[in-house]
Amino acid sequence: MASLGIDGLVSGLDTTSLITSLMTIEQQPQTLLKNTVTTTQSFISSLQTINGQIQNLATKATEAAKGTSLNLFTATSSAASVTATTSATASQGSLAFTVDSIAAAQVGVTAAMSAWSADAAPALTIVGADGTRTAITAKSGSLDDVASAINASTAGIKAVKVAAGTDAAGAKLYRLQISATTTGAAGAFSVYQGSTADVDAGTATNVLTQSGAAVVTAASDASVTLWAGTAAEQTITSTTNAFTDLLPGVDVTVSAPSADPVTVAVGRDVAGATSAASALVTQMNAITSYYATATAVTTSTDASTGQTTTLSGTLTGDATSRDVVQRLTAAMSTPVNGMSPSSIGISITKDGDFEFDEERFQAALAADPDAVQTMFAAVAQNVATAATAASDKYTGSITTAITGQQTVVTDLSKRISDWDIRLAARKASLQLVYTNLETSLSTLKSQSDWMTSQLSTLTTSS
Repeated sequence: MASLGIDGLVSGLDTTSLITSLMTIEQQPQTLLKNTVTTTQSFISSLQTINGQIQNLATKATEAAKGTSLNLFTATSSAASVTATTSATASQGSLAFTVDSIAAAQVGVTAAMSAWSADAAPALTIVGADGTRTAITAKSGSLDDVASAINASTAGIKAVKVAAGTDAAGAKLYRLQISATTTGAAGAFSVYQGSTADVDAGTATNVLTQSGAAVVTAASDASVTLWAGTAAEQTITSTTNAFTDLLPGVDVTVSAPSADPVTVAVGRDVAGATSAASALVTQMNAITSYYATATAVTTSTDASTGQTTTLSGTLTGDATSRDVVQRLTAAMSTPVNGMSPSSIGISITKDGDFEFDEERFQAALAADPDAVQTMFAAVAQNVATAATAASDKYTGSITTAITGQQTVVTDLSKRISDWDIRLAARKASLQLVYTNLETSLSTLKSQSDWMTSQLSTLTTSS
């Protein structure tokens, strides 16, 4: 509701300024509450930031705690035409083989023609490598309709019309290029002009064996031969150019035949294992670095006034985050079975951060990979336990602290809203008091003016 303009109606007082000054004093408790909300929200934001970092650490540490987290392998090939990839089940070893053939999809073309058939709705039959027959009926004898009918069928082939010059009379000729949709010998097919009954009777025409037609690419499987020339010689085929688990946990893809043996070797992925260990240390340092920044106390001096100001970090004095960081630091540095993590390159500095010595880690890995795996998994498990206890979305100590502080903000916000109502009422009360004051002064002034007038009249009469 708009306030009445009462400034100096009679008294000449600046009542708006007076009320504003009085309200400033009245608002001090609310201002303190607002300042507390701002400070608490900054505190919550810092807790959420460090909690997110600890959750990331918990995820990395849980993964690293697996007994095979460092059992990473990489595969190399002696030929560019052969590539190999490893999975979690790979192990060290090597295998030599020759690539006999690569997988191909059958492609055939018909003889040049102006139309497939003079029939209004010609029948054709596709016969697969396994003898499966697919009967197709085109809308008309045009090559376009025949190609559309083939493409709409479930025969596993596709057709496209290709220009093939002209005949002696100058009429345009075309061929149908017909291709299997999958590679491998199982994708071979024949195309007959005629119904399935005609095929069975032997009266249907195989359009890919007619004069002028051809099978451009024969359907074939990819094949490799292991231990060629020995009593253990073995040929392995694939409908694609990929061979799954040619070695345990190793997939091989071929792109060209090779008469010379190709060797695929699988060795320990030292770089990958080093990266896994380094990532855990890096994430831990992200937490300690943020905590150091959030608890730092800075001092600054105003050059003009010489006044010194001290500013504390948002987490300064917070026991919960301090306890969590201490527990994480202890988890990362605690010895395992009497051995310090520094034996595998993970060591703590005097500032509370961690260092990762790649050379020491790799040397230890080369000397005894099982021992390094055991040590690293144990350290990671200790860290995962501490990180999860702090950041679990239901019971984590920091998560609980955040929830508690959010409840405080909610309560303070309600109290601030209550103060808005109280202050509005107080302001209205002050405005009424000064309005009444002006009214009373106006009445007194009127009475004074009347008495002055009466006295003036009596004086004149005398």
